[in-house]
Amino acid sequence: MSERIREKLQILADAAKYDVSCSSSGSNRKNTNKGLGDASSSGICHTYTEDGRCVSLLKILLTNHCIFDCAFCVSRKSNDVKRAAFTVDEVVELTMSFYRRNYIEGLFLSSGIFKNADYTMERLVRIAKKLRLENNFNGYIHLKTIPGASQELLTEAGLYADRMSINLEMPTESGLKLLAPDKSHDDVKKPLGFIKDSIIALKDEKKLIRSTPKFVPAGQSTQMVIGATPETDMEIMYSANEYYKNYDLKRVYYSGYIPISYDTRMPVIGSQPPLLRENRLYQTDWLMRFYGFDVQEILNEKNPHLDVDIDPKLSWALRNMESFPIDINTADYQMILRVPGIGVGSAKKIVMARKFGRLRSDQLRQMGIAYNRARYFIRCADSIFQLNEPDGFVVKQRILAESNSKYLKIPQNQLTLF
Repeated sequence: MSERIREKLQILADAAKYDVSCSSSGSNRKNTNKGLGDASSSGICHTYTEDGRCVSLLKILLTNHCIFDCAFCVSRKSNDVKRAAFTVDEVVELTMSFYRRNYIEGLFLSSGIFKNADYTMERLVRIAKKLRLENNFNGYIHLKTIPGASQELLTEAGLYADRMSINLEMPTESGLKLLAPDKSHDDVKKPLGFIKDSIIALKDEKKLIRSTPKFVPAGQSTQMVIGATPETDMEIMYSANEYYKNYDLKRVYYSGYIPISYDTRMPVIGSQPPLLRENRLYQTDWLMRFYGFDVQEILNEKNPHLDVDIDPKLSWALRNMESFPIDINTADYQMILRVPGIGVGSAKKIVMARKFGRLRSDQLRQMGIAYNRARYFIRCADSIFQLNEPDGFVVKQRILAESNSKYLKIPQNQLTLF
């Protein structure tokens, strides 16, 4: 690898690290003392397949040149950073070279915007097309959709990419206008809607014609930046819910804003990224997609923010103590899913196991449920009868006293010595 390509790789892989829509591992291990490997600078990240396998991706930008000046973005045109751009052939050669060395199993390719949307999208498509048709590359390809690109280019991109994503940037239109006045959520909705309709149309066509090509088989995703603008958790999750429902997204990613600018409209450099909040948002997202919760049950005008000290499922249960305790031997599956400490896998085991007899607490523990948390919300065959209904506040204090959360309740910045 030439020095110039190595330099480009360092610049464009570093610029790509702020995009979390491919589930980066977040590792910062560096190569020291001429050892083997370097997890921080080579642009290799990890993502997970539908069946749970972890695969490595080459995660880079095509360029960090950009015609936009979004205040939250490290690649904004007014930012004084070193710029670089790969050619189409350089990205293809890097991908094939890394793949043959068994460094990666796929490519995550995003980009700043050269000149205009079509000019940039056309180059992303050429890379995917060249990998598929000329190099017979069958690895995973995740392409960024460039807002404003023509439908012809999006159609061609969908034929070669496994997944496509487009960044929503800020959760609300007002937040986006505050930091990126040249952008609009409508510019995101149009390509999302077009690709969604194309996926449906080609799926229908495949029922009649077996040779119909695949079109974005891993679906679409989006990402929003959290904490740069003052949206409530309710506004963030309502926005995510809208995009899940209207555009059939596979994932919405929540990226805690890392201060990179002295712009007074955003958190100052040195302040803590909202990692705990990011985690609570992902937990809420999980409850909506896999536990049957409606977003309005978790967040509403009365409760616009997620609790910091407890997870959203426990928070909901404590606000709805009249629904508990449930009899684990008779309750339906959906209600078992709502018990804090019981996950999807454990709920399925409970439903299967109770066909053979009434379940006791020791059997529930053996199934892997967090019994110390769940016990306040369930009754089983050996539960002791209680005269008084449990009080939500008391239950919360007991659970907090027994828990040892890995998250700090108050974000701590590193001490400044000078």
